[in-house]
Amino acid sequence: MAPNEHARKHHDELFPGHVSTLAATDPDLIDYFDNFAFDEVLRYGSLDTRTRLMVQLAALIAGQALSEYRVMLGAALTAGVTPVEAKEIVYQAVPYAGMGKVFDFLHATNDVLTSRGVPLPLEGQSTTTPETREEKGLAVQKRIVGAERVDAMYAAAPADELHIQRYLSANCFGDHYTRTGLDLPTRELLTFAMLIAMGGCEPQAKGHVAANLNVGNDRQALLSVATQLLPFIGYPRTLNAIRLIDEVAPSPAPSRASSPAPSPAPSPAPSPASSSA
Repeated sequence: MAPNEHARKHHDELFPGHVSTLAATDPDLIDYFDNFAFDEVLRYGSLDTRTRLMVQLAALIAGQALSEYRVMLGAALTAGVTPVEAKEIVYQAVPYAGMGKVFDFLHATNDVLTSRGVPLPLEGQSTTTPETREEKGLAVQKRIVGAERVDAMYAAAPADELHIQRYLSANCFGDHYTRTGLDLPTRELLTFAMLIAMGGCEPQAKGHVAANLNVGNDRQALLSVATQLLPFIGYPRTLNAIRLIDEVAPSPAPSRASSPAPSPAPSPAPSPASSSA
């Protein structure tokens, strides 16, 4: 087996002139991985190339895949993801993955941008001040999550936990979601990608399925994200994500397709007559 024509074309568009060392050391794996990730999976979904690469970068940060992140960041920049957008993906990961996990990816992003001649720091994208971050954050939180739900979260919080709700409003939403550089629907797709890639965050991921719907991302967009992440995060986390999508935004028309019939097993070859002599 070798990468098919479509896989080679898509691969060459993202990585012009690059030949993976794994193609020499592990050709079997790379051949069928490339056919799957750069052809078969790309045939499904509604994401444009730039958005697909952005959610993949977000998932690679959440999954701590630093080496693959460097490679895919180069592809994303080649495909037209801007330096500001690349940086905003990393910044958006901080409230979800934590700075401890994002730190190395921030440095890797700076290294890649610098190697491409991009001067740092980039133009700032913050729109809040220490005085306005909580008010503006609460407003955007209610827009994304829903005002009734946010009010209920505040009302239900014990007195000694109320500070966490305020952190969510001021820091998670006020410091991050109010930034320019990426629009709200894109930020919500990135957040969903990070949560499903991390695993163990199913309650939060389910909440962000609903949040995506609130900002205009439909079921098809979320299924597209899960599908495009599959080669990078594996089947268990992808299937968990699809279950959450089905719970919040069920399909209007369940598929009636049956699984493909298995191919007949080949007849066993006869044993050599002298094998036990």
